[in-house]
Amino acid sequence: MSKKHLKEFIGFGVAGNFAHHLVQAGEASDFVNVITNEENAPKGMFPFYLPGSESFLGIYPLSSEVIVYPKDIQDGNLQMEPEVALICEVVYKDEKVIDLIPNFFTAYNDCSIRKPNAKKISEKKNWGENTKGISSQILPIDKFTQGGVMDNYHIASFLKRDGKLFIYGEDSAVLTYNYFYEKLKDWMIEKLNFQEDFGPLENLNTHLKNSEFPKGLIVSIGATSYTEFGEKTFLKVGDEIFVVIYDETKNNFEDIKSIVKNGGEIKISGASVLQQKII
Repeated sequence: MSKKHLKEFIGFGVAGNFAHHLVQAGEASDFVNVITNEENAPKGMFPFYLPGSESFLGIYPLSSEVIVYPKDIQDGNLQMEPEVALICEVVYKDEKVIDLIPNFFTAYNDCSIRKPNAKKISEKKNWGENTKGISSQILPIDKFTQGGVMDNYHIASFLKRDGKLFIYGEDSAVLTYNYFYEKLKDWMIEKLNFQEDFGPLENLNTHLKNSEFPKGLIVSIGATSYTEFGEKTFLKVGDEIFVVIYDETKNNFEDIKSIVKNGGEIKISGASVLQQKII
């Protein structure tokens, strides 16, 4: 797997898969009328990249180096969203998804504009090239189930501004996602087939059909909760941001923080590191 293949993959994200994130992001009210089967279930899925589309979602937004600051918004409403992205094979039958096979995972930044009046989640997610973050370090998945390689991974994120390093998102084990492994996979298959156009959500099966049923899917599975600093601090030009998906059996959080603080090219054994500059 290399990053150049990803332009052929459709891109979706999961909303509300970590406790407190939607409230901290000021988006909980968007989903007030969305009914879920369980109290802690994610709220739905949204598109951020539709290959071949003539809409704004047809622009490939992923970058490993930079985030382009939006030109048409006031300062103060752009936030990093640190999370894990899965790179999956999609299996179809009769124009419905019958299986998802997560083959790889990587560090991801679902960078978002906080638009209080946006009608759809996707309106906050893609404002052109280089507006999303994905690491060049793409890690293989042995099995997407308990006992697999992902069991030991954590998500850490940082912002460096004026030479000072700040913790942006709470250090979070991937096993603390509300939905993960088989439960997440089954839920995503159901949403890809049957999610309706309702409130902030969209009909995903129509997007799959219009994109000619891509065989590959990039899916960001939910952003961590913010620290107090991250919740209140929006991004600005010149900031440097980091998302690190690391193996807790090889490094602890303080190790990761120290490595990021020291600067330069970041190399961490067994980790996926995303390092971006806001320009």
